[in-house]
Amino acid sequence: MRKNSRWIAIQCGRQQWEKSEKQSDFIYAVTMIPVVIDTNVFVAGLRSRGGPSREVLRRALTGNLQALFGNALWLEYQDLLGRPVWGETTTPVERIQVLAALAKQGRWVTVYYGWRPNLPDEADNHLIELALAGSALAMITHNVRDLRGGELRLGNLRVLTPAQCLEEWQ
Repeated sequence: MRKNSRWIAIQCGRQQWEKSEKQSDFIYAVTMIPVVIDTNVFVAGLRSRGGPSREVLRRALTGNLQALFGNALWLEYQDLLGRPVWGETTTPVERIQVLAALAKQGRWVTVYYGWRPNLPDEADNHLIELALAGSALAMITHNVRDLRGGELRLGNLRVLTPAQCLEEWQ
């Protein structure tokens, strides 16, 4: 804090703004919420014209949420682009553009340590590893039951549905 200056801090979710007395002297910092977005949320968000999954993608694209990416998750996203799971809401070009924009807004994380075996579905362990390596606050998925069913207790890491995520960080 500055000397001889009155500061007001307003906490709103994970975003914080600070303002000094002088109107021209604005300082603000926006803290993006680091999250792992499971591929099922990506697919659901691009298959629908609205809904919580789509809103999670919007918030990641606008910088409110910071999508974390690692090798395994990126390869899973890439593999999905070629599968016939999409419907008619988006074109293949639009899906590639959204994924590229997510990658640009997100953060690449290198995973150095494996937490295996942990989850009932071995294919989901990379999500836990990415979340821990990237200090994610949450994993956003429609597969909550399987991701919460691990052997390890992972501290403050939360597993949320898209709707729970939006409720948590309005």
